[in-house]
Amino acid sequence: MPDHEKPNARGLFGGVFARGGVEAGDAAWLQAMLDAESGLARALERAGLAPAGAGEAVTAAARAGNFDPNELGGLAALTGNPVPGLARALARQVPQTAVSAVHRGATSQDIVDTAAMLLAKRAIRVIQADLARAADAAAGLAAAHRDSIMIGRTLLQQAVPVTFGLVAAGWLTSLDEARAGLDAVGPRLAVQFGGAAGTLASLGEAGQRVTALLATELGLAVPVLPWHTDRLRIIDLGAALARVAAALGKIARDVTLLAQSEVGEVSEGGSAEARGNDPQAPAASPRRGGSSAMPHKHNPVASIAILGCTRQVPGLLATLAAASEQELQRAAGAWHAEWEPLTALLRLTGSASSWASDLLPGLVVDTSRMAANLAATKGLPLAEHVSSLLAGVLGGAQAHDLVAEAGARATSAGLPLRDVLLAVPKLEQRLSSAGITAEQIDSALEPSGYLGAAGAFVTAALDAHEKLGNLHG
Repeated sequence: MPDHEKPNARGLFGGVFARGGVEAGDAAWLQAMLDAESGLARALERAGLAPAGAGEAVTAAARAGNFDPNELGGLAALTGNPVPGLARALARQVPQTAVSAVHRGATSQDIVDTAAMLLAKRAIRVIQADLARAADAAAGLAAAHRDSIMIGRTLLQQAVPVTFGLVAAGWLTSLDEARAGLDAVGPRLAVQFGGAAGTLASLGEAGQRVTALLATELGLAVPVLPWHTDRLRIIDLGAALARVAAALGKIARDVTLLAQSEVGEVSEGGSAEARGNDPQAPAASPRRGGSSAMPHKHNPVASIAILGCTRQVPGLLATLAAASEQELQRAAGAWHAEWEPLTALLRLTGSASSWASDLLPGLVVDTSRMAANLAATKGLPLAEHVSSLLAGVLGGAQAHDLVAEAGARATSAGLPLRDVLLAVPKLEQRLSSAGITAEQIDSALEPSGYLGAAGAFVTAALDAHEKLGNLHG
Protein backbone atom coordinates (compact mmCIF):
# COMPACT_ATOMS: atom_id res chain seq x y z
CA MET A 1 0.00 0.00 0.00
CA PRO A 2 1.45 3.41 -0.95
CA ASP A 3 2.33 5.63 2.01
CA HIS A 4 -0.27 8.25 1.12
CA GLU A 5 -3.01 5.59 1.31
CA LYS A 6 -2.12 4.30 4.75
CA PRO A 7 -4.58 5.23 7.53
CA ASN A 8 -1.87 7.01 9.54
CA ALA A 9 -0.41 8.89 6.59
CA ARG A 10 -2.23 12.11 7.50
CA GLY A 11 -0.22 12.70 10.62
CA LEU A 12 -0.76 12.83 14.36
CA PHE A 13 -3.86 15.02 14.23
CA GLY A 14 -5.21 13.68 10.95
CA GLY A 15 -7.79 11.45 12.62
CA VAL A 16 -9.54 14.59 13.85
CA PHE A 17 -8.71 17.24 11.26
CA ALA A 18 -8.26 15.20 8.08
CA ARG A 19 -11.03 12.62 8.42
CA GLY A 20 -13.06 11.36 5.49
CA GLY A 21 -12.55 11.34 1.76
CA VAL A 22 -11.38 14.87 0.96
CA GLU A 23 -7.80 14.81 -0.32
CA ALA A 24 -5.95 18.10 -0.04
CA GLY A 25 -2.43 17.08 0.97
CA ASP A 26 0.78 17.21 -1.01
CA ALA A 27 -0.04 14.11 -3.06
CA ALA A 28 -3.46 15.49 -4.03
CA TRP A 29 -2.03 18.89 -4.97
CA LEU A 30 0.73 17.26 -6.99
CA GLN A 31 -1.70 15.06 -8.88
CA ALA A 32 -4.03 17.98 -9.53
CA MET A 33 -1.16 20.02 -11.00
CA LEU A 34 -0.17 17.05 -13.13
CA ASP A 35 -3.78 16.67 -14.24
CA ALA A 36 -3.73 20.32 -15.31
CA GLU A 37 -0.52 19.78 -17.25
CA SER A 38 -1.79 16.62 -18.94
CA GLY A 39 -5.15 18.25 -19.72
CA LEU A 40 -3.26 21.11 -21.35
CA ALA A 41 -1.23 18.68 -23.46
CA ARG A 42 -4.39 16.97 -24.68
CA ALA A 43 -6.01 20.34 -25.44
CA LEU A 44 -2.94 21.45 -27.41
CA GLU A 45 -3.03 18.25 -29.42
CA ARG A 46 -6.73 18.69 -30.17
CA ALA A 47 -6.01 22.25 -31.29
CA GLY A 48 -3.31 21.03 -33.66
CA LEU A 49 -0.52 22.65 -31.64
CA ALA A 50 1.13 19.43 -30.47
CA PRO A 51 2.07 16.21 -32.29
CA ALA A 52 -0.37 13.32 -32.45
CA GLY A 53 -0.07 11.15 -29.36
CA ALA A 54 1.55 13.89 -27.28
CA GLY A 55 -1.47 14.26 -25.03
CA GLU A 56 -1.58 10.55 -24.30
CA ALA A 57 2.16 10.43 -23.62
CA VAL A 58 2.05 13.33 -21.17
CA THR A 59 -1.02 11.90 -19.45
CA ALA A 60 0.70 8.54 -19.01
CA ALA A 61 3.68 10.19 -17.33
CA ALA A 62 1.62 12.58 -15.19
CA ARG A 63 1.30 10.35 -12.13
CA ALA A 64 2.14 11.73 -8.73
CA GLY A 65 4.06 8.58 -7.83
CA ASN A 66 6.59 9.40 -10.55
CA PHE A 67 7.71 12.57 -8.76
CA ASP A 68 9.25 13.48 -5.43
CA PRO A 69 7.26 16.22 -3.62
CA ASN A 70 10.20 17.01 -1.36
CA GLU A 71 12.49 17.55 -4.33
CA LEU A 72 9.89 19.75 -6.00
CA GLY A 73 9.46 21.67 -2.76
CA GLY A 74 13.16 22.36 -2.65
CA LEU A 75 13.13 23.59 -6.23
CA ALA A 76 10.16 25.80 -5.41
CA ALA A 77 12.43 27.85 -3.18
CA LEU A 78 14.31 28.90 -6.31
CA THR A 79 11.27 30.06 -8.27
CA GLY A 80 8.63 30.88 -5.66
CA ASN A 81 6.34 27.99 -6.58
CA PRO A 82 6.71 24.29 -7.48
CA VAL A 83 5.50 24.42 -11.09
CA PRO A 84 8.74 25.24 -12.96
CA GLY A 85 10.50 22.29 -11.35
CA LEU A 86 7.49 20.08 -11.99
CA ALA A 87 7.28 21.07 -15.66
CA ARG A 88 10.96 20.28 -16.19
CA ALA A 89 10.63 16.95 -14.38
CA LEU A 90 7.55 16.06 -16.42
CA ALA A 91 9.31 16.91 -19.66
CA ARG A 92 12.06 14.47 -18.74
CA GLN A 93 9.45 11.72 -18.25
CA VAL A 94 7.88 11.92 -21.73
CA PRO A 95 9.16 10.93 -25.19
CA GLN A 96 11.05 13.64 -27.05
CA THR A 97 8.20 13.94 -29.51
CA ALA A 98 5.84 15.00 -26.71
CA VAL A 99 8.09 17.49 -24.91
CA SER A 100 6.66 20.42 -26.88
CA ALA A 101 3.24 19.71 -25.35
CA VAL A 102 4.44 20.09 -21.77
CA HIS A 103 3.43 23.40 -20.20
CA ARG A 104 3.17 25.16 -23.56
CA GLY A 105 1.53 28.58 -23.31
CA ALA A 106 1.06 28.30 -19.58
CA THR A 107 2.49 30.18 -16.67
CA SER A 108 2.97 28.71 -13.21
CA GLN A 109 -0.15 30.37 -11.85
CA ASP A 110 -2.24 28.77 -14.59
CA ILE A 111 -1.27 25.33 -13.34
CA VAL A 112 -1.62 26.06 -9.61
CA ASP A 113 -4.96 27.85 -9.96
CA THR A 114 -6.38 25.17 -12.23
CA ALA A 115 -5.15 22.52 -9.80
CA ALA A 116 -6.91 24.38 -6.99
CA MET A 117 -10.14 24.28 -8.97
CA LEU A 118 -9.73 20.53 -9.55
CA LEU A 119 -9.06 19.95 -5.86
CA ALA A 120 -12.12 22.00 -4.95
CA LYS A 121 -14.34 20.15 -7.40
CA ARG A 122 -13.22 16.78 -6.05
CA ALA A 123 -13.55 17.92 -2.45
CA ILE A 124 -17.03 19.34 -3.00
CA ARG A 125 -18.18 16.03 -4.43
CA VAL A 126 -17.09 14.25 -1.23
CA ILE A 127 -18.44 16.95 1.07
CA GLN A 128 -21.80 16.93 -0.70
CA ALA A 129 -22.12 13.19 -0.19
CA ASP A 130 -21.33 13.53 3.52
CA LEU A 131 -23.75 16.43 3.91
CA ALA A 132 -26.47 14.49 2.12
CA ARG A 133 -26.10 11.62 4.61
CA ALA A 134 -26.14 14.05 7.52
CA ALA A 135 -29.16 15.90 6.15
CA ASP A 136 -31.09 12.69 5.57
CA ALA A 137 -30.38 11.72 9.18
CA ALA A 138 -31.53 15.14 10.39
CA ALA A 139 -34.72 14.70 8.35
CA GLY A 140 -35.29 11.35 10.02
CA LEU A 141 -34.84 12.91 13.45
CA ALA A 142 -37.21 15.76 12.59
CA ALA A 143 -39.91 13.38 11.41
CA ALA A 144 -39.49 10.91 14.29
CA HIS A 145 -39.50 13.60 16.97
CA ARG A 146 -42.07 15.99 15.55
CA ASP A 147 -44.02 15.71 18.81
CA SER A 148 -41.16 15.15 21.27
CA ILE A 149 -41.52 18.14 23.56
CA MET A 150 -38.49 19.65 25.28
CA ILE A 151 -37.62 22.91 26.93
CA GLY A 152 -36.39 25.59 24.58
CA ARG A 153 -33.38 27.58 25.67
CA THR A 154 -32.49 31.16 24.78
CA LEU A 155 -29.34 32.89 26.00
CA LEU A 156 -28.61 29.48 27.59
CA GLN A 157 -31.62 29.92 29.90
CA GLN A 158 -34.92 28.00 29.89
CA ALA A 159 -37.43 29.68 27.61
CA VAL A 160 -40.67 28.13 26.27
CA PRO A 161 -41.37 24.58 25.10
CA VAL A 162 -40.24 23.47 21.66
CA THR A 163 -39.98 20.06 20.05
CA PHE A 164 -36.84 18.15 19.28
CA GLY A 165 -38.32 17.70 15.82
CA LEU A 166 -38.10 21.45 15.35
CA VAL A 167 -34.50 21.48 16.58
CA ALA A 168 -33.60 18.77 14.06
CA ALA A 169 -35.55 20.59 11.36
CA GLY A 170 -33.37 23.65 12.00
CA TRP A 171 -30.28 21.50 11.55
CA LEU A 172 -31.76 20.05 8.37
CA THR A 173 -32.52 23.43 6.85
CA SER A 174 -29.03 24.76 7.52
CA LEU A 175 -27.44 21.63 6.04
CA ASP A 176 -29.58 21.87 2.93
CA GLU A 177 -28.79 25.56 2.52
CA ALA A 178 -25.09 24.79 2.87
CA ARG A 179 -25.46 22.11 0.19
CA ALA A 180 -27.21 24.60 -2.09
CA GLY A 181 -24.31 27.01 -1.54
CA LEU A 182 -21.86 24.38 -2.74
CA ASP A 183 -24.08 23.76 -5.76
CA ALA A 184 -23.98 27.47 -6.56
CA VAL A 185 -20.19 27.68 -6.43
CA GLY A 186 -19.77 24.73 -8.80
CA PRO A 187 -20.14 26.77 -12.01
CA ARG A 188 -17.55 29.22 -10.64
CA LEU A 189 -14.82 26.55 -10.69
CA ALA A 190 -13.06 27.58 -13.88
CA VAL A 191 -9.80 26.81 -15.59
CA GLN A 192 -7.02 29.35 -15.37
CA PHE A 193 -5.13 29.83 -18.60
CA GLY A 194 -3.66 33.20 -19.41
CA GLY A 195 0.04 32.79 -19.95
CA ALA A 196 2.59 35.29 -18.74
CA ALA A 197 0.33 38.33 -18.37
CA GLY A 198 -3.16 37.12 -19.22
CA THR A 199 -2.98 37.51 -22.99
CA LEU A 200 -1.95 34.01 -24.12
CA ALA A 201 0.29 35.81 -26.60
CA SER A 202 2.51 32.77 -27.08
CA LEU A 203 -0.41 30.85 -28.62
CA GLY A 204 -1.47 33.62 -30.97
CA GLU A 205 -5.05 33.36 -32.18
CA ALA A 206 -5.43 29.81 -30.79
CA GLY A 207 -5.39 30.90 -27.15
CA GLN A 208 -9.14 31.02 -26.53
CA ARG A 209 -9.71 27.75 -28.36
CA VAL A 210 -7.10 25.99 -26.24
CA THR A 211 -8.72 27.43 -23.09
CA ALA A 212 -12.08 25.98 -24.09
CA LEU A 213 -10.54 22.60 -24.92
CA LEU A 214 -8.65 22.59 -21.63
CA ALA A 215 -11.87 23.27 -19.75
CA THR A 216 -13.54 20.39 -21.56
CA GLU A 217 -10.66 18.04 -20.80
CA LEU A 218 -10.76 18.85 -17.07
CA GLY A 219 -14.51 19.27 -16.60
CA LEU A 220 -14.18 22.87 -15.42
CA ALA A 221 -15.91 26.05 -16.52
CA VAL A 222 -14.56 28.45 -19.13
CA PRO A 223 -14.00 31.91 -17.62
CA VAL A 224 -14.71 35.08 -19.56
CA LEU A 225 -11.00 35.83 -19.38
CA PRO A 226 -8.01 34.80 -17.26
CA TRP A 227 -8.50 35.66 -13.59
CA HIS A 228 -4.92 35.89 -12.33
CA THR A 229 -5.61 38.88 -10.10
CA ASP A 230 -9.40 38.65 -9.89
CA ARG A 231 -9.82 36.39 -6.88
CA LEU A 232 -13.57 36.58 -6.38
CA ARG A 233 -14.06 32.92 -7.30
CA ILE A 234 -11.55 31.97 -4.58
CA ILE A 235 -13.54 34.03 -2.06
CA ASP A 236 -16.78 32.47 -3.32
CA LEU A 237 -15.32 29.01 -2.82
CA GLY A 238 -14.02 29.89 0.63
CA ALA A 239 -17.36 31.41 1.62
CA ALA A 240 -19.26 28.32 0.47
CA LEU A 241 -16.98 26.14 2.57
CA ALA A 242 -17.36 28.52 5.52
CA ARG A 243 -21.15 28.25 5.25
CA VAL A 244 -20.83 24.48 5.50
CA ALA A 245 -18.62 24.89 8.56
CA ALA A 246 -21.11 27.30 10.13
CA ALA A 247 -23.99 24.86 9.68
CA LEU A 248 -21.98 21.95 11.07
CA GLY A 249 -20.59 23.98 13.96
CA LYS A 250 -24.07 25.00 15.08
CA ILE A 251 -25.23 21.38 15.12
CA ALA A 252 -22.14 20.24 17.00
CA ARG A 253 -22.50 23.00 19.58
CA ASP A 254 -26.15 22.07 20.17
CA VAL A 255 -25.19 18.44 20.68
CA THR A 256 -22.43 19.26 23.14
CA LEU A 257 -24.85 21.35 25.19
CA LEU A 258 -27.69 18.83 25.10
CA ALA A 259 -25.28 15.98 25.89
CA GLN A 260 -24.03 17.56 29.13
CA SER A 261 -24.44 15.25 32.11
CA GLU A 262 -26.83 17.67 33.79
CA VAL A 263 -28.99 17.88 30.63
CA GLY A 264 -28.60 14.42 29.08
CA GLU A 265 -31.17 14.86 26.33
CA VAL A 266 -28.99 13.47 23.54
CA SER A 267 -25.82 11.42 23.30
CA GLU A 268 -23.53 10.23 20.56
CA GLY A 269 -23.96 6.60 19.67
CA GLY A 270 -22.12 6.26 16.36
CA SER A 271 -23.58 5.06 13.08
CA ALA A 272 -22.88 1.56 11.79
CA GLU A 273 -23.37 2.81 8.23
CA ALA A 274 -20.95 5.66 8.74
CA ARG A 275 -18.41 3.33 10.33
CA GLY A 276 -18.54 1.17 7.24
CA ASN A 277 -17.91 4.21 5.06
CA ASP A 278 -14.96 5.46 7.08
CA PRO A 279 -12.70 2.92 8.75
CA GLN A 280 -10.41 5.65 10.05
CA ALA A 281 -12.38 6.14 13.27
CA PRO A 282 -14.49 3.10 14.17
CA ALA A 283 -17.42 4.44 16.17
CA ALA A 284 -18.04 1.04 17.69
CA SER A 285 -14.85 1.22 19.73
CA PRO A 286 -15.59 1.02 23.44
CA ARG A 287 -13.00 3.76 23.98
CA ARG A 288 -14.66 6.30 21.73
CA GLY A 289 -15.61 9.18 23.94
CA GLY A 290 -13.46 7.93 26.80
CA SER A 291 -11.25 10.08 28.98
CA SER A 292 -7.63 9.35 29.79
CA ALA A 293 -8.25 10.23 33.44
CA MET A 294 -11.98 9.74 34.06
CA PRO A 295 -13.32 6.30 33.09
CA HIS A 296 -16.95 7.29 33.71
CA LYS A 297 -17.01 9.90 30.94
CA HIS A 298 -18.60 9.53 27.50
CA ASN A 299 -17.46 12.60 25.61
CA PRO A 300 -19.28 13.70 22.42
CA VAL A 301 -16.19 13.13 20.31
CA ALA A 302 -17.74 13.71 16.88
CA SER A 303 -19.22 17.03 17.95
CA ILE A 304 -15.98 18.09 19.60
CA ALA A 305 -14.02 17.18 16.48
CA ILE A 306 -16.45 19.12 14.27
CA LEU A 307 -16.01 22.17 16.46
CA GLY A 308 -12.25 21.73 16.41
CA CYS A 309 -12.42 21.90 12.62
CA THR A 310 -15.00 24.65 12.22
CA ARG A 311 -13.44 27.03 14.74
CA GLN A 312 -10.42 27.34 12.43
CA VAL A 313 -12.45 28.25 9.36
CA PRO A 314 -13.27 31.97 9.91
CA GLY A 315 -9.61 32.92 10.15
CA LEU A 316 -8.79 30.99 7.00
CA LEU A 317 -11.59 32.70 5.09
CA ALA A 318 -10.38 36.06 6.37
CA THR A 319 -6.92 35.32 5.01
CA LEU A 320 -8.34 34.53 1.57
CA ALA A 321 -10.32 37.76 1.62
CA ALA A 322 -7.27 39.74 2.70
CA ALA A 323 -5.20 38.14 -0.07
CA SER A 324 -7.73 39.08 -2.75
CA GLU A 325 -6.21 42.53 -3.26
CA GLN A 326 -3.76 41.55 -5.99
CA GLU A 327 -1.87 44.06 -8.05
CA LEU A 328 -1.90 44.54 -11.81
CA GLN A 329 -1.46 41.34 -13.87
CA ARG A 330 0.24 39.07 -11.33
CA ALA A 331 0.46 39.38 -7.56
CA ALA A 332 3.65 39.49 -5.53
CA GLY A 333 2.90 37.40 -2.47
CA ALA A 334 -0.88 37.67 -2.15
CA TRP A 335 -1.46 34.78 -4.56
CA HIS A 336 1.06 32.68 -2.66
CA ALA A 337 -0.74 33.48 0.59
CA GLU A 338 -3.84 31.65 -0.64
CA TRP A 339 -2.37 28.18 -1.03
CA GLU A 340 -2.21 26.97 2.55
CA PRO A 341 -5.45 28.59 3.84
CA LEU A 342 -7.39 27.18 0.89
CA THR A 343 -5.85 23.75 1.45
CA ALA A 344 -6.78 23.88 5.12
CA LEU A 345 -10.33 25.03 4.32
CA LEU A 346 -10.89 22.07 2.03
CA ARG A 347 -9.36 19.62 4.49
CA LEU A 348 -11.14 20.93 7.61
CA THR A 349 -14.53 21.30 5.95
CA GLY A 350 -14.18 17.81 4.55
CA SER A 351 -13.25 16.45 7.96
CA ALA A 352 -16.14 18.21 9.70
CA SER A 353 -18.57 16.91 7.07
CA SER A 354 -17.28 13.38 7.51
CA TRP A 355 -17.73 13.62 11.29
CA ALA A 356 -21.27 14.95 10.80
CA SER A 357 -22.17 12.04 8.52
CA ASP A 358 -21.32 9.81 11.50
CA LEU A 359 -22.78 12.01 14.23
CA LEU A 360 -26.36 12.52 13.08
CA PRO A 361 -27.18 8.96 11.93
CA GLY A 362 -25.97 7.69 15.30
CA LEU A 363 -27.44 10.38 17.55
CA VAL A 364 -29.35 8.93 20.52
CA VAL A 365 -32.33 11.00 21.69
CA ASP A 366 -33.63 10.59 25.25
CA THR A 367 -37.23 11.80 25.17
CA SER A 368 -37.84 10.72 28.77
CA ARG A 369 -35.01 13.00 29.90
CA MET A 370 -36.48 15.81 27.83
CA ALA A 371 -39.83 15.30 29.55
CA ALA A 372 -38.19 15.20 32.97
CA ASN A 373 -36.24 18.38 32.34
CA LEU A 374 -39.38 20.09 31.14
CA ALA A 375 -41.34 18.93 34.18
CA ALA A 376 -38.57 20.19 36.46
CA THR A 377 -39.34 23.73 35.33
CA LYS A 378 -42.64 23.50 37.30
CA GLY A 379 -44.62 25.34 34.68
CA LEU A 380 -42.58 28.54 34.73
CA PRO A 381 -41.76 28.44 30.98
CA LEU A 382 -45.53 28.61 30.34
CA ALA A 383 -45.86 31.94 32.17
CA GLU A 384 -46.09 33.70 28.81
CA HIS A 385 -49.04 31.52 27.84
CA VAL A 386 -50.79 32.21 31.13
CA SER A 387 -50.23 35.94 30.63
CA SER A 388 -51.84 35.70 27.21
CA LEU A 389 -54.86 33.98 28.75
CA LEU A 390 -55.25 36.61 31.44
CA ALA A 391 -54.60 39.59 29.19
CA GLY A 392 -57.96 39.15 27.54
CA VAL A 393 -59.80 39.85 30.80
CA LEU A 394 -57.33 41.77 32.95
CA GLY A 395 -55.50 43.77 30.33
CA GLY A 396 -51.91 43.25 29.28
CA ALA A 397 -50.22 45.21 32.06
CA GLN A 398 -52.20 43.68 34.92
CA ALA A 399 -51.86 40.18 33.48
CA HIS A 400 -48.10 40.61 33.20
CA ASP A 401 -47.77 41.91 36.75
CA LEU A 402 -49.91 39.11 38.21
CA VAL A 403 -47.98 36.35 36.47
CA ALA A 404 -44.65 38.00 37.26
CA GLU A 405 -45.57 38.08 40.96
CA ALA A 406 -46.69 34.45 40.82
CA GLY A 407 -43.48 33.46 39.05
CA ALA A 408 -41.34 35.20 41.66
CA ARG A 409 -43.23 33.48 44.49
CA ALA A 410 -42.95 30.09 42.74
CA THR A 411 -39.22 30.49 42.19
CA SER A 412 -38.45 31.58 45.75
CA ALA A 413 -40.59 28.84 47.31
CA GLY A 414 -39.66 26.11 44.83
CA LEU A 415 -43.33 25.54 44.00
CA PRO A 416 -45.08 24.85 40.70
CA LEU A 417 -46.49 27.97 39.07
CA ARG A 418 -49.97 26.41 39.12
CA ASP A 419 -49.90 25.98 42.90
CA VAL A 420 -49.03 29.60 43.43
CA LEU A 421 -51.64 30.90 41.03
CA LEU A 422 -54.42 28.81 42.55
CA ALA A 423 -53.35 28.63 46.20
CA VAL A 424 -52.13 32.11 47.10
CA PRO A 425 -55.36 33.84 48.20
CA LYS A 426 -54.60 37.24 46.70
CA LEU A 427 -53.79 35.78 43.30
CA GLU A 428 -56.56 33.19 43.35
CA GLN A 429 -59.14 35.85 44.17
CA ARG A 430 -58.04 38.01 41.28
CA LEU A 431 -58.35 35.06 38.94
CA SER A 432 -61.78 34.12 40.27
CA SER A 433 -63.05 37.65 39.97
CA ALA A 434 -61.90 37.68 36.36
CA GLY A 435 -63.76 34.44 35.68
CA ILE A 436 -60.59 32.38 35.10
CA THR A 437 -61.05 28.75 36.14
CA ALA A 438 -58.53 26.19 37.33
CA GLU A 439 -59.20 24.22 34.17
CA GLN A 440 -58.18 27.19 32.06
CA ILE A 441 -55.00 27.60 34.05
CA ASP A 442 -54.22 23.90 33.65
CA SER A 443 -54.80 24.18 29.92
CA ALA A 444 -52.51 27.21 29.67
CA LEU A 445 -49.81 25.29 31.54
CA GLU A 446 -49.93 22.31 29.18
CA PRO A 447 -46.74 22.40 27.06
CA SER A 448 -48.32 20.70 24.05
CA GLY A 449 -50.78 23.57 23.79
CA TYR A 450 -48.07 26.18 23.37
CA LEU A 451 -45.97 24.96 20.46
CA GLY A 452 -47.26 27.43 17.91
CA ALA A 453 -46.19 26.58 14.36
CA ALA A 454 -43.52 24.06 15.39
CA GLY A 455 -45.21 21.21 13.54
CA ALA A 456 -45.76 23.30 10.44
CA PHE A 457 -42.12 24.37 10.45
CA VAL A 458 -41.01 20.73 10.62
CA THR A 459 -43.24 19.93 7.64
CA ALA A 460 -41.82 22.88 5.69
CA ALA A 461 -38.25 21.76 6.37
CA LEU A 462 -38.98 18.19 5.32
CA ASP A 463 -40.73 19.35 2.14
CA ALA A 464 -37.80 21.59 1.20
CA HIS A 465 -35.39 18.72 1.85
CA GLU A 466 -37.39 16.43 -0.40
CA LYS A 467 -37.29 19.01 -3.20
CA LEU A 468 -33.52 19.37 -2.87
CA GLY A 469 -33.19 15.61 -2.95
CA ASN A 470 -35.16 15.50 -6.17
CA LEU A 471 -32.80 18.08 -7.70
CA HIS A 472 -29.76 16.07 -6.66
CA GLY A 473 -31.38 12.78 -7.61
